[in-house]
Amino acid sequence: MKHLIEGLYVIPGTTGEKPYLIGSKCTACGELFFPKKEKGFCTHCQRKALQNVKLGREGVIQGFTVVSQPPAGGFYKGQVPYAYGFVDLFDGVRVWTQFAGNFAALETGKKAELVIEQICKDEKGDEVFTYMFKPC
Repeated sequence: MKHLIEGLYVIPGTTGEKPYLIGSKCTACGELFFPKKEKGFCTHCQRKALQNVKLGREGVIQGFTVVSQPPAGGFYKGQVPYAYGFVDLFDGVRVWTQFAGNFAALETGKKAELVIEQICKDEKGDEVFTYMFKPC
């Protein structure tokens, strides 16, 4: 499976397990980050005490927009229309995301769940996947 950006999420190999996002947590102050920080320090307490963590799969939609035309420059290869915005995960981190499913079901304050969906096909015609959130 080809991913838009590697290392943002894990798709478990065991049947019944669901995908999850990978974040970073500061072991000194508890601050959470997404995407994970490969190197560096906690921007909250300034300590070099970060470790990778499995983030929750559910949150609440905080804002969104539906885009009806492709952006200029050709950098977006997915289907139009598409929707994107913010989801606040229940474990306390805000995630910038595209949304999957019926865009008419999008509503601020509504619960959403992580899914892995095809975003486009590459130049060779291979499917490319990424994380998205789908309204529950």
